[in-house]
Amino acid sequence: MTLRGLRGWAGRAARPGLRVGGRLLREVPALAVSLPFLVPAAFTFLAAFTPTASLNRGELGPFTLENLRVAWASADFPRLYLNTLLFTLGLLLIQLFTVTTAGFALAQIAQRGRDWAFRLVLVQLFLPPTALILPNFLALRGLGLTDTLTGLALPYVASATGAFLLRQGFRQVPRELLEAALVDGATPWQVLTRVLLPLVRPHLAAFGLVSLVYHWNEFLWPLVVIQSPEKRVLSLGFASFARSAESGMEWGLIAAGALLVGLPMLLAFALFQRAFVESFARSGLKG
Repeated sequence: MTLRGLRGWAGRAARPGLRVGGRLLREVPALAVSLPFLVPAAFTFLAAFTPTASLNRGELGPFTLENLRVAWASADFPRLYLNTLLFTLGLLLIQLFTVTTAGFALAQIAQRGRDWAFRLVLVQLFLPPTALILPNFLALRGLGLTDTLTGLALPYVASATGAFLLRQGFRQVPRELLEAALVDGATPWQVLTRVLLPLVRPHLAAFGLVSLVYHWNEFLWPLVVIQSPEKRVLSLGFASFARSAESGMEWGLIAAGALLVGLPMLLAFALFQRAFVESFARSGLKG
């Protein structure tokens, strides 16, 4: 083998190693940023399986399921799960309809005042949710919907974030495609359901994920609206459970309760991780 051939072979052999090293270097910043979040999450997971006596001694282990068993028996988790699923999934189904139709109207229907309506949607994005708690509660009390799951979901039926996201997605669709469908005799509703919706599924998936995670973990608004224990969602049930466990310094029980609250979202992410990442990657905001 000539010297030139030997150098070429050595270069080709080194390229995979260089690629792997470069990939690892690119991952280092992401790992450094995620470390402050991973450490508490890992400790909570391990503490959920560690007896409280061991935690008070600063030890992790021996690992057992006792904390999970006691936590499950200490709170009405089946009822909490059911209320939370009814709230989050029912709300999401309504939101998918409202944000889709609003995004379609803001992007494709040429009517006077459309741009001003879109600016009003943008204004709502700048309002902090806490600023709307009092007027929303007064409106629900006037309607007689306080202490109900319907009243809990009502202020979120129309989402400015979802309308904005879907508008951006609809604007990316070529105008020629819509004109061809209209020439073939399609109605605006058929254009929306048969032409546009298949093209904005990543945007719908991204919004759905954000909505589910946000409302699954929401605490302040349910605390204001819900008074009856049988209508509590997971965030309220866990807060009540944690207060009672904290008085006895039962840190293992608190960690087990936190794991039970977050477990459905963790399982969903583990099962659909690739779809989650692709939905956000393909729904990049343009235009």
